[in-house]
Amino acid sequence: MNEPTSPGHNPIELHRALDRLWAGKPGWGRLAAVNHNVVGVRFMLTALVFFAIGGILAMLIRTQLASANSVFMDAETYGQVFTMHGTIMMFLFAIPFFEGMAIYLLPKLLGTRDLAFPRLGAYGYWCYLFGGMILIGALIGGVAPSGGWFMYTPLSSSVYSPGINSDVWLLGITFVEISALSAAVEIIVTIVKIRAAGMSLDRMPIFAWYMLVVATMMLVGFPPLILGSILLEVERAFDLPFFDPTRGGDPLLWQHLFWLFGHPEVYIIFLPAAGAISTILPVLSGTPLAGYRVIVAAIVSMAFLSFGLWVHHMYTVGIPHVALSFFSAASALVAVPTAVQIFAWLATMAHGRPRFSIPMLHIFGFFFVFVIGGLTGVMLAMVPFDWQAHDTHFVVAHLHYVLVGGFIFPMLAMAYYWLPHLTGKQPVQHLSNAAFWMIFIGFNVTFFFMHLTGLLGMPRRVFEYPTEFGWETLNFISSMGSFIMAMGFALVALDFILLFKFGRPFRRNPWKAGTLEWAMPTPPPSYNFASIPRVNKRADLLDPDTLGPYLAAGRGYLGMPRNDRMEVLGVDPVTGEPDQVVMLPRQTYLPLWTAIATGAFFLMMLFKLYWATPLALISIIACFWLWTRRDPLPVENDLVPIGHGLSVPVHLHASTPPSYLAMVLTLVADATLYISLLFGCLFLWVSAPNWPPAGFVVDVKLLALAVGGVIMSCVGGRLAAGRNGAVTVGSALALLGHLISTGLFLAIALLVLPAPSGHAAIASVFVIFIYAALHGTIGAVFAAHALWTSIGNRKAILSLDLRIGRLWHDYTAAAGISAAAFYLALQSLISEGGL
Repeated sequence: MNEPTSPGHNPIELHRALDRLWAGKPGWGRLAAVNHNVVGVRFMLTALVFFAIGGILAMLIRTQLASANSVFMDAETYGQVFTMHGTIMMFLFAIPFFEGMAIYLLPKLLGTRDLAFPRLGAYGYWCYLFGGMILIGALIGGVAPSGGWFMYTPLSSSVYSPGINSDVWLLGITFVEISALSAAVEIIVTIVKIRAAGMSLDRMPIFAWYMLVVATMMLVGFPPLILGSILLEVERAFDLPFFDPTRGGDPLLWQHLFWLFGHPEVYIIFLPAAGAISTILPVLSGTPLAGYRVIVAAIVSMAFLSFGLWVHHMYTVGIPHVALSFFSAASALVAVPTAVQIFAWLATMAHGRPRFSIPMLHIFGFFFVFVIGGLTGVMLAMVPFDWQAHDTHFVVAHLHYVLVGGFIFPMLAMAYYWLPHLTGKQPVQHLSNAAFWMIFIGFNVTFFFMHLTGLLGMPRRVFEYPTEFGWETLNFISSMGSFIMAMGFALVALDFILLFKFGRPFRRNPWKAGTLEWAMPTPPPSYNFASIPRVNKRADLLDPDTLGPYLAAGRGYLGMPRNDRMEVLGVDPVTGEPDQVVMLPRQTYLPLWTAIATGAFFLMMLFKLYWATPLALISIIACFWLWTRRDPLPVENDLVPIGHGLSVPVHLHASTPPSYLAMVLTLVADATLYISLLFGCLFLWVSAPNWPPAGFVVDVKLLALAVGGVIMSCVGGRLAAGRNGAVTVGSALALLGHLISTGLFLAIALLVLPAPSGHAAIASVFVIFIYAALHGTIGAVFAAHALWTSIGNRKAILSLDLRIGRLWHDYTAAAGISAAAFYLALQSLISEGGL
């Protein structure tokens, strides 16, 4: 075993050894890359390609609306273009771009070599790419969705959208959201556990705080949309009437589930951009960020408030007046944490001497545009005004002022600030100023006049309009502004090409920043840092010029490869003190193959090949099973040295390894989806017409046996993970319990219940029982894996697997018990004759 840190080691040999371990393979081997540098750049480049496609669609929209009674597009084509523009910008560009930025930057800002789960990041990228390709392929084939990017029912139901257009959206977006949830888990675990030594919570760079809050919002914000997409797809595919009011459903259920995701998404998009500003602005102002702790409190409160505002998108659907008052007040209140951040940025500039560089120019553009968007947002939060402006171009203008102002301008500031880090070259900046002014002027011309057309009553989503309403001149001006803005983006693209080709090389830290990403060579090596630093103060107040050579010489932690393993440092979540060495997996094609298997499942659903979907599910499970194979390199059972006289355990033997935290977070997302399902069923119970349904009976004895099975699996999982060593017996008991409960829940759902197409109540019970059965099936896979490894005498590395499995067994037991309780409560309602 090698002592990992010694000043006597040859730094050149150290870098060669690290590069041999961390660098990707040439040729087809690039498809096996899992390194965060590669995956992050892929995310960003792919998102920019989708941005270009979405921008072209926007130009088509503005061409259509430039004149009254235009014949440029017919209604169906316009509906597809309109829907795909919004879908691409919201789902395929905005969030994935900042996911890629976080994947690329976070390890560098946190002073580590990679993310906690490199394979998960690669899998998320392939899911994002393949899901986006499904949507773009549908657009090219003329079968793109046309119901709007929010896909309101009943317009998107099979009655009004009988083709596969809506199915493309529902299945494609669900496929893409797998990527978002993967990124959320990976980002949270990385920030919590994989940091530089000594980097306590109050020393983290502010961008890490922003991304921690954003990833948490993604974890609990995306499951309601995924659930809504699943319910609408099963209604379209199998006639389960969740949104059909004639059979106990309600179209408003879709709006509730969509906006439970949709409103937090606005802040999910804005907060990473704000994090970039909070990182860049102090550097360009030459002074530390003002109000660090206040900003942290503001973004946490903003995240909390954002989940209580979804109804302000639904003021006109018949909400009770008390609820309208509550959501209106909450919508105005969320402006407070936003203002806190803006005033902190202004205070930072006031305390320093801002450099009027290109990134600062884009930050000023952000201030101007975003404040206007915020003011119109407060206007729309007021119920009387919203009733007048709802579904008009005023709302479209507000949305673009908030999202473009809070996203595009910070993105460009970030690009000009960090592209020297990515490329090792500084921009030439011949075109930068002209590009900014064209985008800024073009944007304001486009969307300011849309406020006016909205106030004049022009509804959104119309593809033509008559001349007598006086909208044509304003629409023509907006269209001209959009083409000016498009030319500005073309200049930005040309400017970046010139940077890559003719940019000026530099040695280190051209901005004189105090963050760790500048304490490494540029472009960065695949391993980022030759050794891991210790941070003794806030991580935006460091000296990269001094720290860089120190780390490059291997004088930090993990300064020498050990047993040809890729290692990063795991720390205590609060104090940042080292508590484990985390071994990362090598380059592998498994993420690609797993994403292909996942894509095959969604394509089979799209083309109604339901008979083949079990084969795809088995392939997905088999691929993930292969992920559990560990590197045959030796693993120490005792403490291992990390340098500077410290020794810690390998993560397989640590108390809180990253994979255990990842399972906890996965179950949080899973529980959010389940709670959303129960909420949806409760909403139908209380609000939908044609309730209660006619009585239907399930033998309580069968339910009791199913509940007994999930309890058995829970007891078996705990017995296997206990300290008494009963691994084989406990795993066998858990496997038997899952098989019993899964079989019974499936039998009740498929054979005992009446046809779920008859009423939404029956469909609700059906879906909840299928949910319990699905989790029992996955629990059986966990138990079978534990049983197989115990029989194979791999107990030395089994403890972590058993603890992760125990979490799943416990959750499955809770889901099964609550499923049975829901049926009994529903039967109580039916027997009493309704509310």
